[in-house]
Amino acid sequence: MHIGPFAVAIAFWVFVAVAAVAGIIADYKKRQLALEPLRAAIERGQQLDPGVVERLMAPDAHGGGMNPLYLRVGGIITVSAGIGVAILSFFLMHVEPMALYPVLGGGIVVICVGTGLVIAAQAAERHAARKDKPGSGV
Repeated sequence: MHIGPFAVAIAFWVFVAVAAVAGIIADYKKRQLALEPLRAAIERGQQLDPGVVERLMAPDAHGGGMNPLYLRVGGIITVSAGIGVAILSFFLMHVEPMALYPVLGGGIVVICVGTGLVIAAQAAERHAARKDKPGSGV
């Protein structure tokens, strides 16, 4: 069995795994650095201001929601990439006719993911607008 055709897929999934683990470790390190002054003050026996402790222990303010603009921009870029892959399939067809449908299918999948991101941006905007209305109960 030749591993050549699968090398790109294996490299992609290794990259995804490394990126996910790196993100988790970065969040852990950032949280640990934020709590380090609190730990040092406790070890020294200093009096702690409740406001400072509350601020350090509170979750990040930006973690409360996602900016719909980022979803929309990501969706537009992803749809554009999907269209590019779909067009690429027609060029590859002249070199290898059997490559048309697999590459075209990959492009369509990428277009669907980008469309989902754009729809998620619209849903997030609607949810934020509903949340900001007084008496919405959300």
